[in-house]
This record gives sequence, structure tokens and C-alpha cells, in this order.
Amino acid sequence: MRWLGVLRGVAVLHAVAMCVQPIVIGIYLNGATTGLKVHEPVGLAVSFIGIAQLLVALVHWRLGGRGVAALVSALILFGESVQIGMGYSKQLAIHIPLGVALIGTSVCFAAWICRRTVRTAVPA
Repeated sequence: MRWLGVLRGVAVLHAVAMCVQPIVIGIYLNGATTGLKVHEPVGLAVSFIGIAQLLVALVHWRLGGRGVAALVSALILFGESVQIGMGYSKQLAIHIPLGVALIGTSVCFAAWICRRTVRTAVPA
């Protein structure tokens, strides 16, 4: 069960980092160019935290936890990869709604993984 605690911590950190992104870009849109300079490294940090979340979720699953945590973590990481590509190519019509979806998914995942009922896999 120790890995579940680690997964919970990483998921909450990931969700918080995701929620920082619209705040930082809002600072840029308010006229401070430093907001855009901070948006990129925070986005890359979010992606690295997403990789860590997936690795911890895989270990948790292999040690008897629920596999859905690893699946959702993989989907979030895939979405973040697309998000980074859309950001660098300035495809804001995809970047913005995908960002909103990723934030919602990350926050919901963190809330779900922190519930008491997630502790073990469903018996076969």
C-alpha cells in the first residue's frame, strides 16, 4: 500500500502543476511577458511529473493495485504530449480546449485516487 501513497502524492502534485498553467498564461495575457516565459518550463515540468505518475501507477498496478490508474495516467501523458506539440506549433484552437480537458482530467484523477475505496484491485 506504500505505492498508493506515493501515487496519491504524485497525482496531487501533477494536478496542482496543471492548475498553475492557466494562471501563468493569464499573467501573460494581462501584459506581463514573463508569463509566457514561465508557461513553457512549467509545461515541461508537468510532463515530467506525468511520466513519474505513470511509472508509479504502473508499479502500483503490478503490485496488486487497480490497473485503471495506470491507464488513465497513460492517457493523460499522451494528451500532454499532444498539448506540447500544439503549443509549440501555436495551434491554439486545439491547445486551449485540450489544456482545459487535461486539467479537469488530472484534478478528477487526483480526487479519485485519494479516495479510500481505491486501495486494492477488484477481485476476479
